[in-house]
Amino acid sequence: MHFLSAQPHRPSRFWIALAALLMLTGLPRLASAEALLLIEADTGKVLQAENATYPWYPASVTKIMTAYVTLKAVKEGRLTLDSLITVSPVAAAQSPSKMGFAPGTQLTVDNALKMMMVKSANDMAVVLAEGVGGSIDGFSEMMNATAQRLGMTQTHYVNPNGLPAEGQVTSARDLAILARAVIRDLPEYEYFVHIPAIRFGKRVTYNFNKLIGRYPGADGFKTGFICASGYNLVASATRNGRRLIAVVLGASSGQDRAVKAAQLLERGFSANTLAWLTPSLGTVDNLAPIDATPPNLRDEMCGPKRKRPASDEDEQVAGVIANGDTVLSMFSPPALRPVDMIAAAPAPTEPVQVYTGPTRTGAALLAAAARDADNQAAAAKKKTAKKKGAKPKDDAKEAAAGEKNGRTSVTIDTTKPKPAGAKHANAKSDAAADKPAAAAKPKPKATTAAKPAPKSATGETKPAKPGT
Repeated sequence: MHFLSAQPHRPSRFWIALAALLMLTGLPRLASAEALLLIEADTGKVLQAENATYPWYPASVTKIMTAYVTLKAVKEGRLTLDSLITVSPVAAAQSPSKMGFAPGTQLTVDNALKMMMVKSANDMAVVLAEGVGGSIDGFSEMMNATAQRLGMTQTHYVNPNGLPAEGQVTSARDLAILARAVIRDLPEYEYFVHIPAIRFGKRVTYNFNKLIGRYPGADGFKTGFICASGYNLVASATRNGRRLIAVVLGASSGQDRAVKAAQLLERGFSANTLAWLTPSLGTVDNLAPIDATPPNLRDEMCGPKRKRPASDEDEQVAGVIANGDTVLSMFSPPALRPVDMIAAAPAPTEPVQVYTGPTRTGAALLAAAARDADNQAAAAKKKTAKKKGAKPKDDAKEAAAGEKNGRTSVTIDTTKPKPAGAKHANAKSDAAADKPAAAAKPKPKATTAAKPAPKSATGETKPAKPGT
């Protein structure tokens, strides 16, 4: 009793100090709005990790799993790369980035995969999902079963393209596990994750992964962006037979995520001789998950403080002319810094031809490409006529590959019935339509007008010009 009365304030100070200590060390918290991870592809050894097990919105890096599930189905003989799949009204209604094909358009699994992985086409992700799993929900079940089998304990999928949806979540740890699975399980199809560019009709689209063609040895995988997640990238590179996988989540721009991934890879390749000085971080599978709510970066990425809407495609690469000609090569000066590598133009490459319809070769392929180019030109002409107030003679088809108006609209021609499910959507980003991919079929309106920006379950509103 005498002890307590002589020191009446000691218990109070103790409990205050203990509470402060628990707040600092005992609760999961995000030190910075970014997650970084670097691992060895062969062994899974962790070389660097920061917030690597913090939950994150995946955005379009979801499409790595979509490609994995699809290619496993091909490998197991359930369909082939030449199998024809059809654009449904649900697929056509997906928000940009998209190819914009009209419902009923057919194309091969091979071409749909190339369009999805290079252009990050949200409609192609749904076309593949419906072709393999029957529906978005059916395919999502396959994705989640695959994630569970691979040990991706922090991942849950709701759609195949990564558009914002309640419950769509992953982590840097799980994405690295998935990238390792692609390398290990699908070596014969791995080229899908490092195609430098595609050509559809007359339009060339370069891979949004800026390491491809710029960073020596870069050979994968996929970018992603929605307002809530920031700019995400899963990347890989190989040097002297050693392959590393880097994951960057929550970067501030497409340029920033590429530079940070290149810096991680550079550190990993150069530090190999001093690896014995670095304490072991174990393997990626053994990283302990953190139970927390994913950070929502919407205000930072798409809020009013940004000078322009967040987007991948508004960051044009210096040295690349609009027609696709390259005027600068990154291979001239030796030992470039990562920031210089990413700022340079990609190495000259011949874009891979993609097209609609069945598999074609030789003269038939050239004819298919010419047909797509003609359709592309006709759609552009009708679009121009609409802007000038002229009424088109018939309903325009979906414009192909990356129109830059950033709006979604429906036009009704009162002289003809509108095909069910037809919809125009020509904006440039998969990030931007912040509504679930499994949305209902589009409903035509009586006038041409931009739809109001929807809000997703994550609370996001579609920016004027989103990215992937």
